[in-house]
Formats: sequence, C-alpha cells, structure tokens
Amino acid sequence: MTVVLEQQDGAPEKTTRRSGGREARRAMRAAPLADDIRPIRAGLEGGTYKALADNDLERVHEAVLTLLETVGFANAIPSCIEALTRSGASHDADGRIRFPRALVLETIKNAARNFTLHGQDPKHDMLIQGKRVHYGTAGAAVHLVDVENREYRESTLQDIYDAARIVDGLDNIHFFQRPMVPRDIPDPAEMDFNTLYACVMGTSKHVGTSFTVRENVAPALELLYAIAGGEENFRARPFVSNSNCFVVPPMKFAEDACGVLEACVEGGIPILLLSAGQAGATAPAAIAGAVVQAVAEVLAGLVYVNAIAPGHPCIFGTWPFVSDLRTGAMSGGSAEQALLTAACAQMAQFYDLPGGSAAGMADSKLPDIQSGYEKGITNVMAGLSGLNLVYESAGMHASLLGFCLESLIIDNDMLGHCQRCVRGIEVTDAALSIDTIAEVCMQGPGHYLGNEQTLRLMQTEYFYPAIGDRFSPKEWNEKGKPDILSRAIAEKKRILAERFPSHVPKAMDDRLRLRFGDLIKLPRGGMGH
Repeated sequence: MTVVLEQQDGAPEKTTRRSGGREARRAMRAAPLADDIRPIRAGLEGGTYKALADNDLERVHEAVLTLLETVGFANAIPSCIEALTRSGASHDADGRIRFPRALVLETIKNAARNFTLHGQDPKHDMLIQGKRVHYGTAGAAVHLVDVENREYRESTLQDIYDAARIVDGLDNIHFFQRPMVPRDIPDPAEMDFNTLYACVMGTSKHVGTSFTVRENVAPALELLYAIAGGEENFRARPFVSNSNCFVVPPMKFAEDACGVLEACVEGGIPILLLSAGQAGATAPAAIAGAVVQAVAEVLAGLVYVNAIAPGHPCIFGTWPFVSDLRTGAMSGGSAEQALLTAACAQMAQFYDLPGGSAAGMADSKLPDIQSGYEKGITNVMAGLSGLNLVYESAGMHASLLGFCLESLIIDNDMLGHCQRCVRGIEVTDAALSIDTIAEVCMQGPGHYLGNEQTLRLMQTEYFYPAIGDRFSPKEWNEKGKPDILSRAIAEKKRILAERFPSHVPKAMDDRLRLRFGDLIKLPRGGMGH
C-alpha cells in the first residue's frame, strides 16, 4: 500500500507475529506485496453484472443506427462537415448531418481498441481492453468541501494540485482527471493551461483535462511535449487525454468543443468522447432511451474523430445523468444512475470499444452515511459491469458541484472494496479446501486461525482498508473512539505536509517557468519548492 498510516497512538508497528497479538498481524498485513499477487489491483476483470439482456443490447443498437441515419446531428462547424461528408455522411437541406449505418458499422470495426492510457510513470499505465476496470476522478466542481467547518468555498488552482498529489499516493484511484475548476483564475486560456499544469505536476498517473476553445490547445501541447522530452516522445506515450463534450444533447454538435477535438487529435492527445445528457431534461426520461441517445451521440463522435485521423485512440464516453423528476435537479447518487452506467458499460463491450462512464457522484454534501451508500452502490455496479474507466468515482459531492479532499482518502478504501467485489471468487481445487477442512476437523485444533492456508491467503485473498474502522468496541473505546472522518482529516494533513511529487524534475519546471513566465500561476511555495 502506498499510503501507510501510523497507529492510532502514533507509534509505528514493529512487532512480529512471534511476539503475538492482533497488532503483530496488522503489521504483517501492512507489508507491501508484488502487484501480481495483491488482492486488488488496476485492471481487474469485471462483467459479471448485466443490466441489459443480450437481446436488449441488439435492440439498443438498432435504435441507435436508426437515430443516426434519420435524425442525425445539428450545428456542425465547417471543418466537421467537410470531414464527415468526405467519409460518407450526408449534410442535408435542414442543416443536419446524417450517418448511414454502413459508415457507422465500418467506423466501429476499424476504431482503435485495446490501447494503453499512459502515465508519466510507466507503472501507472492502464491497458484499456475487454472488461478491465479502472477507477479515477473527474468533474468540474466549483466548490471545495471544507469538512471541518461544514462549508463550501470556491475551488482554487492550489486545490487541484493538492488533489492530484493526494491521488498520486492512493493505490485504488488509478487515474486523475481534473475534478475542479480553479475559480481564482477567471481567464479561460489561463484556466485551461494552469489546470493542466497543476494536474501533470501533481501526479505521475494518467491525467484527463479539457479546454475551452481550440486556441487554448497549442500552449498545452507545448507544455506536454516539453515534459515528455519532445513531441515524438509524447505521441508515443501520451500521458494526458482530452475530456471532450463535443455534443450538446440532444443530438447537436458543440461548436467550440469540436474545434478543441480537432486540435487535440492533430496534437496526438487521446479523446474521451463525452455525451452527458440528463434523463428527463436533455435526454429521454426512459432509462433505455437515455442509453440509446448517449450511444448514438458518442458513435457520431467516433465517426468524426476517425474521419480526421483513422484509428485515433478514443474512449466511448457515454455519461447519461439522472434527474430527480420532482425538481429537475441532477441525482448522481441514485440507483437509476447506477443502472445507466452499467448499461453503458455493456454497450461499450457490445462494440468492443474502450468504455468510460461516471459513478460515485454522491448527492450528499458531505462524506457521511448517505455519501457512503451512494458511492458504494454506484461504483461497485460500474465495476461489476466491467466498465473500463470509472470517472467521478472518488471525492465528488453535491452531484458534481463540490469536491472533497478527505473523501479521496475515504473513497480510496471504498474503491478497494469495490475492486475486491469485481475480482470475485476464484474456484480451484486448492480453493475448494477439501484437504484443509479434513486436516482441521480430523487432525487439527478445530479452527483455521493458525492454519497454513489462512496465513498464506490473508494478504493475497483479502483486502484491508487503510483508514476504515475494524476495531472491536473495546479497542475503539481505548483508542479514543476515532471515526473515519477524523482519520481522513489527519491523513490529508499529513500527505499535504509531506508529499510533493518530483516526477517532473525541478530543472524542467524552471525551464517551463522561464518559457511561460507569468502564465504559470501555481506558486513555487505551494509545490514545496
């Protein structure tokens, strides 16, 4: 485990099992394991849960093709029209772009799949294929949740950097997409550049970000090429992807985002094709209809990207959201959201395309009981469905309006539980345990506590939370009755005081600051320099 906590009394554990007791066993569990024998790890195979039956998948698919062929898309920019009509789409008298089903099917057949989303550090590379599951952050929250004062305040650039460096050390959060908007930087060009800078300096994991307009992509590419050691190096291992809302549901292109999409494709940045209709508002209230529209919108984007650059890496980003139909407000923590996300994962698998969707978007305003059940249910269903990239999975509150640093730490534990569920149960001759049961019952002490199998499997078969409370009531009372939020607050403060990632060398940062000057707004002091 990368994040190691001290004991509640502040003393590190140094005892061995021979010295006896519960504390010694905890020390054994804290020892790091090789990645291939850990009970949970990035890329575990999901897919055991299916929200849609096989014939339902076919029906959704046929509805999608019908929509693309008959309804199509409005508001295409000239370069989009040129690329799509060149590839076989039609630009009709009513101004809408329509997609023949043969064009859509051919695009799906030839689209990029089974590719890697890279980290700056190769140990964080993620192979996106099949039903391999990865959890990460995302969002554009405008507030940071201050849990100690139970208040929301506007999020800042420093908050983004702090979130990145916390995530950098959390094992169960596998990638970092920008989760907040720096409200202290009002200029869109400066905001886009500094958001990216804070993310890539704060973590060596794969980063996702967005841009407001096409012109803002060029300085970002210059920054990324410099960090990578040249354009060729970045194109070979792109460690940043573009979260691109190219569509305004229902079925309209977003003009500025389309310009960004074209610039990112040309610059070698993988694209998250993001459709985010809200059921009952900008998407049908019927859950199946919301899935149909989202799939149609993302497939239109896939045709668009492949018309520009065949085989460019794209993530099938169907993100339909849920409305509380009593008020029209978004309800990211709902059961319906969990179903939508799981169904979208199935559709990505139906096309054998790398899929990304959202879960963990708690409606709760604080890391409380409501937050726990909302995040746990939506995230575990996303994982069990085999979704490749689960965005928004950690830290988010108030249906994407608030982000909480303490929740990153709590949710890291929660996502560990989710991944253990995703891994499932391995049934082998050894695991069936006939010999072990016979030995304990007929020759042994009548229990399994000291059995060789128990000792061998206690680390590789079981997940142990880092800050979750498993004390007995007596221990809990003796340790001062700690709760998970107080432990998360203490751990957040420790990380922010100690962890200043250095994967981008200071000499490189010096050159970047010399090149970009006052454009870089994150102070050196905030980075531990």
